[in-house]
Amino acid sequence: MELQSMSHALPAFTLRDWQQAYRSQQLHPSVLAELLAACRAEDPAWISLASAQQLQSQLDQLQERLAAVDGEISQLPLYGIPFAIKDNIDAAGWSTTAACPEFAYAAKADATVVARLRAAGAILIGKTNLDQFATGLVGTRSPYGAVPNSFNSDYVSGGSSSGSASVVARGLVPFALGTDTAGSGRVPAGFNNIVGLKPTKGWLPNSGLVPACKTLDCISVFALTVADALAVATIAGGYDAADAYSRKNPNSAKVGMPAKPRLAVPSNPEFFGDSQNQAVYEAALGGLRELGAELQEIDFAPFQQLAEQLYYGPWVAERTVALEGVDPAHINPVVRGIVDNGHTYSACDAYQAEYIRAELSRKINDLLAGFDALVVPTSPTLRTLAEMQAEPVLFNSQFGTYTNFTNLADLCALALPAGFRDDGLPAGITLIAPAWHDQALAALGQRWQQASGLPLGATGQPLPQQPSDDTAAPGSVRVAVVGAHLTGMPLNFQLTTRNAVLVEQTTSAAHYRLYALPGSVPPKPGLARVTEDGAEIIVELWDVPQARFGEFVAEIPPPLGIGNLQLADGRWVKGFICEPYALQGARDITAFGGWRAYLASLQTAKN
Repeated sequence: MELQSMSHALPAFTLRDWQQAYRSQQLHPSVLAELLAACRAEDPAWISLASAQQLQSQLDQLQERLAAVDGEISQLPLYGIPFAIKDNIDAAGWSTTAACPEFAYAAKADATVVARLRAAGAILIGKTNLDQFATGLVGTRSPYGAVPNSFNSDYVSGGSSSGSASVVARGLVPFALGTDTAGSGRVPAGFNNIVGLKPTKGWLPNSGLVPACKTLDCISVFALTVADALAVATIAGGYDAADAYSRKNPNSAKVGMPAKPRLAVPSNPEFFGDSQNQAVYEAALGGLRELGAELQEIDFAPFQQLAEQLYYGPWVAERTVALEGVDPAHINPVVRGIVDNGHTYSACDAYQAEYIRAELSRKINDLLAGFDALVVPTSPTLRTLAEMQAEPVLFNSQFGTYTNFTNLADLCALALPAGFRDDGLPAGITLIAPAWHDQALAALGQRWQQASGLPLGATGQPLPQQPSDDTAAPGSVRVAVVGAHLTGMPLNFQLTTRNAVLVEQTTSAAHYRLYALPGSVPPKPGLARVTEDGAEIIVELWDVPQARFGEFVAEIPPPLGIGNLQLADGRWVKGFICEPYALQGARDITAFGGWRAYLASLQTAKN
């Protein structure tokens, strides 16, 4: 595709496409003026687009940022990359409406997440439409118009982050921010064949967000690929003292997925008669099995009971609090009807609801403890705009069947494209796990997306091959093991019980010799770096959560320890080393190339 001009077609660029185009000088940020000109103000996905002055101001700031890093574009991971934000998120100099013109105000500062993205070089192109005050999963409750499905305009786009999902699905921007309280960062992703990352509560700070439910709100990320969504969340995320609900990642959760993940699925899932969505979901479960996953049905009743709390109990009063001071006459009638219900509950009701939430949340997290993730349909059904007009509350409730419980139970989630129905519309699946398992879900999500090979959003462009990443996942320490900690060996449990995940089998650099240590129980080898006559030794690489690394090291007995180990490809990782005194009298087993081969030779000798 021609990169020099965007005036005739908008390419479905991923972040990597944009990065490569800029770094190879095939594109200059000035091309964003053409991109902006191609975006139509009458498009219902947009509430406001950047003015020529706003764009130029951002481009000038981008040049200043580039100069500050001595012209190294790689130091600005989002250099010149356009993005959009849901119009309940502040951007300095822009109006924030929350899809209510009478509520609108001029934001004086960027929301924290927006500031972080701009600091990384991203350029804000526009603010997107939403279900008013982020109340709805449909994309139709806005005075700025309903946002149609990007595949068939007779159908809903999903909400409340309808506009953000639409502009990503159509390739207008490679990523956009939404919000997710009850599923607003996931349902629109499923309806538009894109990725929706609903992060752990508190990872992405909410400073500068118009609240819907302060205790539950999450700023979310829409993207064409899982890798892009995770990259954006990693840049935007992190503790923010200005947000009372911001949290620091304890770095104790797993950061990857085993080759054969154990996945929970709801027993007797509900699709409300939508056989097409059901067919896509069942096919997706088959695809997960082909990837090596083990699927086990679980009782979904606690999830359903918790989901009902969000709109059919005192929890709705939190939305009422969020809209205090807003003239009811200016609120969408359906939204007003929902919010007004909050006045019917007492403080005693609210506490009772919190006790129910805590009890059900504990049950849910205990249920998920033995699994790597829960897999659910992103939505059980999809409706037309006409159907939604006839049943605005009932069908909205159906959309939230597999989403409403997530934030109440402090879970993270990743919505993924799953395939297409017989009528050509997309359907999705969502991976769900306990808080701070975002990296692990993304690892499985990337594996799923590459295997399914679905096109990017509604663009028709093929999914690009994702390059492998040989660095440790954020929040982890990569450790090379060589002996009793290898997969299937006696001490491997010291890794797996600490949420460590196997990354790959590889070899050390050709500078090591391997020895069988006498008298060690269980039998262990010692690895020693030498200046000559070295060899490559087989090792396994494991990513250990940072908070669990110290526990792991504490169990290592002398003469072994953890130091730095060089791999055959030149990388350095943490790895097992042995004190020299212990090698005196030890058997040199270097010729076997690894611990397993040596043990196999002993077994052969016995036979």
